[in-house]
Amino acid sequence: MTVAEICALPVKNVVAEDAHLYLWTINRYVEDAYTVARAWGFEPSTLLTWAKKPMGGGLGGTFGISTEYILFARRGSLAAKQRVKGTWFPWKREYVNGAPAHSRKPAAFMEMVEAVSPGPHLELFARRRRPGWSVWGNEVEPDISLDAPMP
Repeated sequence: MTVAEICALPVKNVVAEDAHLYLWTINRYVEDAYTVARAWGFEPSTLLTWAKKPMGGGLGGTFGISTEYILFARRGSLAAKQRVKGTWFPWKREYVNGAPAHSRKPAAFMEMVEAVSPGPHLELFARRRRPGWSVWGNEVEPDISLDAPMP
């Protein structure tokens, strides 16, 4: 999808007036992540960093890229359940059949979201189900429509 198509998703229809957003991005799209968050009705707050152990030379040009980013944003005044002491995380990659699972977010990240942000929880562009979460995307059978409020 293009950034414009992502911005146009009716996310405002399914999130509460008071909500948190964790928007994953990579170096190339950090600026666009702020645009998407605002288009969805959120105010960007903090950029979190997943510091991955380098594998080989890594992707990238002058610098081998070994990080991904999560833009934490807020809508309204939802209070966090707890405070996290830092903004970078050395989470381990997840593997499938001995190879790194492409674009799979670490389970430790999902656990952090559950510890910090009150539910209900929704994962957009989900690749797999997680107990207690609603999912939407083309790689998993969605259990929510972006045209209707979350239960």
